[in-house]
Amino acid sequence: MEVTFEDVKEAAERISPFVNRTPVLTSTTIDSLASTHLSSSANPLRIKIFFKCENFQKIGAFKYRGATNAILQLISSPDPTQSVITHSSGNHAQALALAGSRHGLQAHIIMPSTAPAVKKAAVIGYGAAVHECEATLESRERKMQEVMQELEKRGKNATFVPPFNHPHIVAGQGTATLELFEERNVHVMMAPVGGGGLLSGTAIAAKGKGDVLVVAAEPAGADDAFRSFYGQELVPSTNPRTVADGLLTSLGDVTYKIVKEKVDAIFTVEEQEIIRATKLVWERMKMIIEPSSAVPLAVALYSEKFKEYLQDWAQKKGQDEIDIGIIVSGGNVDFKRMVDLFDTLER
Repeated sequence: MEVTFEDVKEAAERISPFVNRTPVLTSTTIDSLASTHLSSSANPLRIKIFFKCENFQKIGAFKYRGATNAILQLISSPDPTQSVITHSSGNHAQALALAGSRHGLQAHIIMPSTAPAVKKAAVIGYGAAVHECEATLESRERKMQEVMQELEKRGKNATFVPPFNHPHIVAGQGTATLELFEERNVHVMMAPVGGGGLLSGTAIAAKGKGDVLVVAAEPAGADDAFRSFYGQELVPSTNPRTVADGLLTSLGDVTYKIVKEKVDAIFTVEEQEIIRATKLVWERMKMIIEPSSAVPLAVALYSEKFKEYLQDWAQKKGQDEIDIGIIVSGGNVDFKRMVDLFDTLER
């Protein structure tokens, strides 16, 4: 099933009564830093960055958009489901738990036993049933099948709602970009990439609005999307290591196809650059974001390859004033861990 611009627009109308319309914020200081980095002596650029702040979305992340879109389509189908199920230890778990409870569906979440207690408590607090398993994909999938079989024995069907690799999820995530464009027509859209649900929806929405450059940002320590994109074949993530723990997942077949067709470029950044960009937003914008959210900003502020790419694009377009939209994907953090990460910049 192909995801179209019309699908994203329909998703926006469908979920609008249930999701937060998150703010679009700017920072003069960050604009100045980006303009300095991305300019050359021969071609100075005026950069203005518009942050679409999904850290202010329900459950603190963009994931609530896709989960809500998927739930609403399930309950309106001719054969509506009685419950939903997924395996996740992150924002998707909380998003599906809350979306399910708000629309009368019991959510069953398969979580590794090693998941932080605070995350389990949040999922339970949103009304979901948590089923623990070992911290491997094989164990998660086996546990999910066991729970689904048990529910079936009790006469209750459960529908699997994946975290990213589904057209309804992709369309829902694209609605954040549609909202941004209702406030500002940007020249460049940037989003982080893990499983690719947010990036795919962002790309479809941005390209649907016109001649917009779509750029993905990824940690160098979890660069499977970068390798898949430029190698022209889907490369699974193996032993990813990054502070941006929301970007550890590999692209799926649905998202890879969209990324390959709609995204213009992918750039990677190092760990210290991600931490530095996160700290900058905390300090200058007084806004709590998670490291995954800061990866696009890190690319804009520190990547020399992105600078070369944007310089070339700007010269071809005859553009010296460039508006960049960035999706701030979420703000769910462990504060002690963040303080420890920020301390590494002082050493």
